[in-house]
Amino acid sequence: MAERIALFATAARGTEDLLADELKELGARRIRQDRGGVRFMATLDEALMVCLWSRIAMRVLYPLGAFEAHGAEGLYEAAASIPWEEHLDPDTTFAVDATLKDSEHTHSGFVALKVKDAIVDRIRDAVGARPDVNTRDPDVRVVAHLSRDTLSLSLDLCGEPLHRRGYRVRPTPAPLKETLAAALLRAASYTGEEALVDPMCGSGTLLIEAGLIARKRAPGINRDFAVERWPGLGTRARELLADLRADARRNERKVTVPLLGLDKDPEALEAASRNVRAAKLSEEIQLAEGDATKLPPLPASGGLLITNPPYGDRLGSGGQKGMKSFYFKLGESLRVPGWRIWVLSGNPAFESAFHARPSARREMWNGPIACTLLGYRPSGGGAEDDSEAPLGVSKEPLDVAPVRPQHEDEEDR
Repeated sequence: MAERIALFATAARGTEDLLADELKELGARRIRQDRGGVRFMATLDEALMVCLWSRIAMRVLYPLGAFEAHGAEGLYEAAASIPWEEHLDPDTTFAVDATLKDSEHTHSGFVALKVKDAIVDRIRDAVGARPDVNTRDPDVRVVAHLSRDTLSLSLDLCGEPLHRRGYRVRPTPAPLKETLAAALLRAASYTGEEALVDPMCGSGTLLIEAGLIARKRAPGINRDFAVERWPGLGTRARELLADLRADARRNERKVTVPLLGLDKDPEALEAASRNVRAAKLSEEIQLAEGDATKLPPLPASGGLLITNPPYGDRLGSGGQKGMKSFYFKLGESLRVPGWRIWVLSGNPAFESAFHARPSARREMWNGPIACTLLGYRPSGGGAEDDSEAPLGVSKEPLDVAPVRPQHEDEEDR
């Protein structure tokens, strides 16, 4: 990879343009959006920069080819045509991840098995020995995607998906993926230079991603990448990443704006507190118990109020009628003078019940759920009272009780 080669970064549907902009900032060339991701050109060091710094990409793939493949034999022959001996050796462990779309095959495990057999046989024939499969922690992860009769094969530079930053030690039901949370913040033009409040913070993903942005911390700083273990490229990749990680740590900055998360569920707040500690952002992020429909006073200095409210009837009885009532109360509570509002909604009833006209909207997908990201300009008012200090450092503190982990002395995981 001394020269630029074609790569493909995957992303949640609806975030491809945000990823394209991010890749441009990271030095990628010849960027082209595609459904479910972005194609681009990069050298090895540029590709590693993307692995380390991309907040939105889920995987960074090195495509090996796309082939017409009919039936089980067609899968095997297509996979066997790749010169796998150039990418793996008998001492390399590997695994195959397969996905299907409109295929004659109905089980992704079968497709993965045929590709695995082809890889093993090809390398055994070429060098006289075969590599072992390791599905838990492989050196090389092969990604196979079968769409109708077309089999696409790639190598994953990252290994584990990039949304696994390492800080989610206590999840809650239906959490946002870290990469989607980062995409929401980018869509809202959040740069880490203004106050941020999430009034329904759940396990804290939006807050933590905002904290990483405000801190200018690389999202992949505390994880390894599969390419570091590849035969041939591994040594050079480790050297480059050591320099990139050191440079990233040197350029982190102090967070000067308040970041506040509220939730009425004590279990969610406990999870958020544990996750914030695991992300090493305890000094930057404040958590407190609070009801989003009864927000405490926020300062007139303004900022970004961003949240992902429940999509269905997870608040008790009442069905859709109850959800509309809840959204109406949110509309009354969240429209604070001087504060921008961005909401990811997975319920079509939200927009009308919120009773405010959005200034921006985009369709996005939260996993299999079609959602709409809605942006609202600040309502009247503003930071006219210079005596009002920023949230969290005012002479009259916000009337919320900070949440602390149940075990303050527990070591970070």
